[in-house]
Amino acid sequence: MANSQITGSFKWMKSINKSIILNTIRVHSPISRSEIAKKTSLTPPTVTNIVAELIKSKIVREFDVGVSSGGRKPILLTINERDLFIVGIDVGDKSVRASLTNLNAKNLFKMEVSMPYPLTNQVLLETLHQIAEQIIILNKIERSKVLGIGIGMHGIVDYKNGVAIFAPNFNLKNIPIKSYIENHMEIPVYVENDARALALGETWFGKGQGIENLICINIGVGIGAGIIYNNELFRGEYNIAGEFGHMIIDLNGKLCSCGSYGCLQTVAGGGVLTEKVVNGLKLGRKTLIIEKLNGNMENITGELIHQCALQGDEYSIKILAETGRYIGVGVTNLINLINPARIIIGGGVSKSDEFILGPIREVVQQRALTEEARNTEIVKSELGEDGTVIGAVTLVLKDIFSTMVSAR
Repeated sequence: MANSQITGSFKWMKSINKSIILNTIRVHSPISRSEIAKKTSLTPPTVTNIVAELIKSKIVREFDVGVSSGGRKPILLTINERDLFIVGIDVGDKSVRASLTNLNAKNLFKMEVSMPYPLTNQVLLETLHQIAEQIIILNKIERSKVLGIGIGMHGIVDYKNGVAIFAPNFNLKNIPIKSYIENHMEIPVYVENDARALALGETWFGKGQGIENLICINIGVGIGAGIIYNNELFRGEYNIAGEFGHMIIDLNGKLCSCGSYGCLQTVAGGGVLTEKVVNGLKLGRKTLIIEKLNGNMENITGELIHQCALQGDEYSIKILAETGRYIGVGVTNLINLINPARIIIGGGVSKSDEFILGPIREVVQQRALTEEARNTEIVKSELGEDGTVIGAVTLVLKDIFSTMVSAR
């Protein structure tokens, strides 16, 4: 074997070992060097050398002294959550949510900015850049301590190049998010579809932990799905895997923002909820919602409908249940197609809890193919409204903690 091949193979193996050790510390922290060697089957000298590099890079720190089993007390290691940071951004329909977190994805600072209108590619890029800059400035952080900026974006996203190919809610195309922000800030930027980011966040920090095959559904104005297959995000050949909201369920249905007709999100997206209530009120439906509007139809929100449902309003309960049943049809199709171990429901509409989840489960139990499929676990997101932001942060973490095989 040529010297260059030997060197390349050595570097590749070392990077794999570094990733294995780093993930072992992340999952089992605090942990000693000797325990890392046992869990990974790596030699103690290999663990010692790589840990020294991780400490020098400030990704890992010595945490405490452990209990001795007869010899010298072991020094415990943990991920360094104090000195390094990540910015996570969730690009919503009406606002942008952003957080500063440590390497354990713990929120240290949050902000929310209304989306400016009219919106163009340039306006959106400038808005995201300004938000990221503001978070760093307000927290008085050295730019070198920010390891990355993760961004969750709806629609079709080219993850490798960090380009939003098509954002239907904004009717914008080919937005070069990664290159624009990196050129202005000189910090690595990671851009992903919001549902896929949410799925990744749930896998690392939520109800997807330990589940190899799952689907995370993000229900907001649009509806997307993040698919985790064999512990990895599944994006498909052309980055459209998981466009759950554009599953066509009615060939003669309403026009969707994507340009097609009868998509799932035309009957079950967050915007449809308010539209149905407005139409119902115009037809004279009796509902508690009327008393809470103060004469302004613009006050109708998914949250208001949920509040009224909690107070026993039959019309609100009916609207939410109908939405849940439509989503249940789509979920049944996903179960029959992909057969995941668990489905996680997140996004704004998921706040309606059992008013939505109950009908989803009922449809699945009635329509899925087998008894096992009918009993597929369907749960609410653990990360709540911060789900996509935490998912965006996890995009950065996954890159930091994964193998760098380019040296091979």
